[in-house]
Amino acid sequence: MARFGINPENTYGVSIPNLRKIAKEAGRDHALARELWASGIHEARILASMTSDPKLVTEEQMEAWVKDFDSWDVCDQVCMNLFEKVPLAWRKVSEWSQREEEFVKRTAFALLACFAWHDREAADEKFIELMPVIVSGASDERNFVRKAVNWALRNIGKRNPNLNRAAIETAREIQGAGSRAARWIAADALRELTGEAVQKRLAKAN
Repeated sequence: MARFGINPENTYGVSIPNLRKIAKEAGRDHALARELWASGIHEARILASMTSDPKLVTEEQMEAWVKDFDSWDVCDQVCMNLFEKVPLAWRKVSEWSQREEEFVKRTAFALLACFAWHDREAADEKFIELMPVIVSGASDERNFVRKAVNWALRNIGKRNPNLNRAAIETAREIQGAGSRAARWIAADALRELTGEAVQKRLAKAN
């Protein structure tokens, strides 16, 4: 786990598939999820994200949990399993992208990547409005932030032809920012978003 950048402290090594089996048996149990989170155990916190009820999640809970993030996998699992389903999460993208803490800032872009992946009802404009947030985040040299910025940009650019063009334009803007992180984000995003596989899929879907 440490080789993949996952914090090995308070970790038992339980796999995600096994955690999903446990979560399916437990069902949504908000009180249980809060106890699991309070345990501080790595896998228990991921399980908490699978069992917490998004309808009962408050802004206070989101703020408390995001401050506890100490590993990219917990951050991403909470975003995918829970936060993206909470109505106020869209607002948190802009807020958290301005925060200094590495994993809080990562959460902003991981959430945006999840929205681009799963929120089929979101209008293109919601993503285009957040392109300046991506441009701003691209200058952060910290590994877990820059990878999340890249993830968000690529996922947005794969939604449809309109957002593909917007993401490519944003990547080219980032390319001129000068920082090493920005150049890496732009090059990686452009390679995928202008690539034959993505362009063929978008043309077919269109």
